[in-house]
Amino acid sequence: MVPESMFGLDPVSLGQLMPMHVWISPTGHIRDAGPTLLKILSGDRLVGRRFLEVFALRRPRECFSLGDFLNLIGRRLSLALRDPPHTAFKGIAVALGARQGVLLNLSFGIEVAAAVRDHKLTNGDFAPTDLTIEMLYLTEAKTAVMEELRKLNKRLHGAKLAAEEQAMTDTLTGLRNRRAMDRTLEWVIEAKVPFGLMHLDLDYFKQVNDTLGHAAGDLVLEVVAGALRSETRESDTVARVGGDEFVIIFPELVDPARLAAIGQRILSRLEEPIGFEGKVARISASIGTTISTFYTPVQPDRILSDADQALYASKRNGRCRVTAWSPDLAAGGAVDGPLTEERAGV
Repeated sequence: MVPESMFGLDPVSLGQLMPMHVWISPTGHIRDAGPTLLKILSGDRLVGRRFLEVFALRRPRECFSLGDFLNLIGRRLSLALRDPPHTAFKGIAVALGARQGVLLNLSFGIEVAAAVRDHKLTNGDFAPTDLTIEMLYLTEAKTAVMEELRKLNKRLHGAKLAAEEQAMTDTLTGLRNRRAMDRTLEWVIEAKVPFGLMHLDLDYFKQVNDTLGHAAGDLVLEVVAGALRSETRESDTVARVGGDEFVIIFPELVDPARLAAIGQRILSRLEEPIGFEGKVARISASIGTTISTFYTPVQPDRILSDADQALYASKRNGRCRVTAWSPDLAAGGAVDGPLTEERAGV
């Protein structure tokens, strides 16, 4: 133990003043250490080991022996444990008289937070006057503030996403709304993604509202929305753009025959009777389709107008059918009868 006559202190008092001191003997062995260092190295036998086997000197680097270390008396030192987690220290050494060796006092410096985490240190492991305690408090306060800011930013981001989602969603059906459809159209056109577009308008929907009431009409719209979701892909955009009007955008789908087949499946689903308070609501739909590869350049207003023109050709030709836009429609040459491969543009 450190002789009391050398410092006028007993080892416990010395440990309270310098909890991370190391007493190095003239042979380079550790004769004693402060309680915090003993705690950090609790799994290793510290006293009796060679100092330079436990600690590596980072700066200055010219230390290879105790003789070299003695030349560094009074200089600012940077050291680290040789074994993981390689805790870093700052230190200063003083020579002891009467061939007692060297007394080295250590601190953590700016790496105190990592040391506290790695070794589960508490306030009691530091000298009461150590400014490291103040730094630790500031670090903890900063960490707490940053965590609260992170949580706040996360909540704000979530609220922003929720607001954006709500602004893009039809409240009754949960489908996309016209704004979302417009944005999707802008995106696929700017990204030069080929796409098909389908415009759907319900047949006999007004009669449902007139005979069964608006609650029945709302139910019909919800059923229609479910049918459209089930007959389309997750990558497709299904939007309610009016009271009983819907637009579907199909990225990477430009085969008129495939669009016609999807339309026919949708029509079959929508012809199924819908029960409401013991009564039955019946509807059908008229559909118009077009594809982006018909246009150079692709213009949103033009493609929507042509799909709308094809839809009303379906209305004129008896409803409950799919019509693909073609130059014949633009010339007023719509043909009566169901969709054919020739009219689909195949």
